[in-house]
Amino acid sequence: MLYQRIAILTMLFTMVLLGLEGGQTLAAKSGGGGHTTASGTFSLVLVDSTDGVAHWSQHITFNASSTATYYFVRVNCSQSGALVYQQSIGFYVGWPWTKNFTLMSAAWTGGAADCDALLYSTNADGTNFQSLATMTFHVSP
Repeated sequence: MLYQRIAILTMLFTMVLLGLEGGQTLAAKSGGGGHTTASGTFSLVLVDSTDGVAHWSQHITFNASSTATYYFVRVNCSQSGALVYQQSIGFYVGWPWTKNFTLMSAAWTGGAADCDALLYSTNADGTNFQSLATMTFHVSP
């Protein structure tokens, strides 16, 4: 449990350092519940690509579903091995903010990047972190 909370806090701190919008960060909610095993699937959706490829500064989202009540997609992007982008967005019913990722950050001012996406779930209080599915994709300049 402590490891999961440290991981969430580390992720939030990294997102702040990268200059991402605070409204789109993962916010732990009060409450909780039992520890159950969840499952889920997701696929990449290119929101504004005109050539079928993700590009820097464009938007992506995911078709995501899960048996979990609270599930999220986290995207990490790296250039030459250095993390330049990290953001988590909720895909559960009731998530109040956008479900689009904007492929840029204060640390990522242009160029190609290699990205990975993680579909995961937690309880409402951030406990019971479960990795549900992963994928990788490339972002062109």
